Amino acid sequence: DVRLVEIFAARAAVAVDLSERVARDTVRRVVQAQEQERARLARELHDETGQALTSILLGLKSIRTARDDASAELAEQQLRELVVSALQDVRALAVELRPASLDDFGLVPALERLVETLTEASDINVTLDSSLPDRRLPPDAETVLYRFVQEALTNVAKHSAATSASVMLAARDSGVSAVVEDDGRGFEPEEVRTEALGIIGMRERLALLGGTLAIESSASGTSMIAFVPFSLG
Repeated sequence: DVRLVEIFAARAAVAVDLSERVARDTVRRVVQAQEQERARLARELHDETGQALTSILLGLKSIRTARDDASAELAEQQLRELVVSALQDVRALAVELRPASLDDFGLVPALERLVETLTEASDINVTLDSSLPDRRLPPDAETVLYRFVQEALTNVAKHSAATSASVMLAARDSGVSAVVEDDGRGFEPEEVRTEALGIIGMRERLALLGGTLAIESSASGTSMIAFVPFSLG
C-alpha cells in the first residue's frame, strides 16, 4: 500500500509539474504576442503620427513666412489636411488598442463598427450576422471574441485577395461561436508560419478561457471558427 501511494504521489507530482509548465508557456506566448503588438503600435506612432506632427510644425512655419495672403491661405489649407490625417491615424490606433464601443455597448456594436471601418478602408465587402441575445456577454469573452474577429479580418485584408468576407456570431448550448469566412485564395495552415498570421495569439487568447480555434482553408476561401465556452443562462 505504501509503495502504491508513493507511485501515485510521484505521478501526481509529474502531472502538476507538466501542468505548471504548460501554463507558464501559455502565459509566455500571450505576453510575447502582446509585446509584438505594442512594438507594432510604437512603430506606427513613430513613423506615421510622428512624421505627421513634424509636417504640421513645418506647415506652421510656412504660414508665418508666406509672401502674401494667397500663399498663407494655401499653407493653412494644407496644414488643416495634415491635422485631419493625424487625427484619423490617432483614432485608428486608439480603436486598435481598445475600442470604446466594446466597453460602452458590447461585442456586436463594436464589431459593427469594425466591419464598417474595414469595408470603407478596403475593396472587401464585409457583412456581420449575429444571433446572440441582447444582453451583454462576460467582459473577458467579449474581449477575446472581438480580438479574434479583428485579427481574422486583418488577415483577410492583408493576405487573402478576397472580395467579400462575413462574420457570424451564434449562441450555442455551452458558449458562443464566431466564424470569419472569406472568398480569397486560401492557404495551407500547416505550410504557413502561424505567428505570421497571428494564429498563435488567437489560440492562446481563446485557450485562456477554455476556448478553441479551427481553421478550414482551400483555394476558394478560408473559414476561421472560434468557440468560447460559458453559460448564457
